[in-house]
Amino acid sequence: MARRFASPNRCRFPSSSSPDLSDCESSVTVPREAYGSLLQLQQHHDADYQLIRSIFGSRLGPTLAPQAEVLSIQRNGFSGSGATARFHAFGVFEQAVRGKHCGDARGIVRHGWHAATSKEEADMVFQHGFGWSGRLNNNGLFGVGLYFAPVEHPLESVKCAPADEDGLRYLLLCRIIVGKPELVNLGSDQCHPSCEQYDSGVDNLLSPKKYIVWSTNLNTHVLPEYLVTFRAPRCLRGFLKEPETPRRPTSPWMPFSVLIAELSKILPADTMQLISKHHRDHRVRKVSRNEFIRKLRNLAGDRLLISVIKSFGIR
Repeated sequence: MARRFASPNRCRFPSSSSPDLSDCESSVTVPREAYGSLLQLQQHHDADYQLIRSIFGSRLGPTLAPQAEVLSIQRNGFSGSGATARFHAFGVFEQAVRGKHCGDARGIVRHGWHAATSKEEADMVFQHGFGWSGRLNNNGLFGVGLYFAPVEHPLESVKCAPADEDGLRYLLLCRIIVGKPELVNLGSDQCHPSCEQYDSGVDNLLSPKKYIVWSTNLNTHVLPEYLVTFRAPRCLRGFLKEPETPRRPTSPWMPFSVLIAELSKILPADTMQLISKHHRDHRVRKVSRNEFIRKLRNLAGDRLLISVIKSFGIR
């Protein structure tokens, strides 16, 4: 059965029960004043306004949140043939990615923040899509693409949003086809998925702070939905240090001996001989634990190690 897509004038937004935005449609249909392709949300009458403002403010931390003031939230009206076509193209690609991962479709689409350098840049994105400025690689830290902060981490994008002459800053809240992400290491020059099974990149598989949409997917895997205009201190230095709280380890773990036994079923004999040697050196304290892990990662690769650990039933 063909899937029925939402109207471009009724973007989907979740209930307030979870910041991990779902596919629910907002039922609010109050009149809005149009600003070109953007529709102004009403502060006291719009559920989406209240939800976005709440998520934004609650995730900035106790130091910066009282200093940040949301001035307006505008919704993409998808006016014009180009914007409408991009809306429907996103739906087509979302269906395709869901079909590819039919056995594991949870989290295929997420919301993420993206900093705009100016109101003019934000307007251009809503009118013409991403890629018009050629500003893709964000210094190439994690490959060539557009970087988005997960919706629960707006601070990551606030850091990249400069203040204009009026002290205003701009964030885009976008719907992103994340699909199955792969780990992208710092300093990578990757610009597309490494193989067919992956759709996007992340800086951390367990707790990502960056979603990376490759340059080949800018206007098929990203749908800019909202523009948040806010005011914050002109100098954010000192506000951006998040309070340190004790954190429990979140990385998957299994005994080295078990891990090496599983790797021996996959890796060639000469590679396993080196891994076993390094492991023996670690056991007799010739090399530190961190040094052994570094050698193990170099020989086996992070992707294989993560796959083996997860297949062992450790999350």
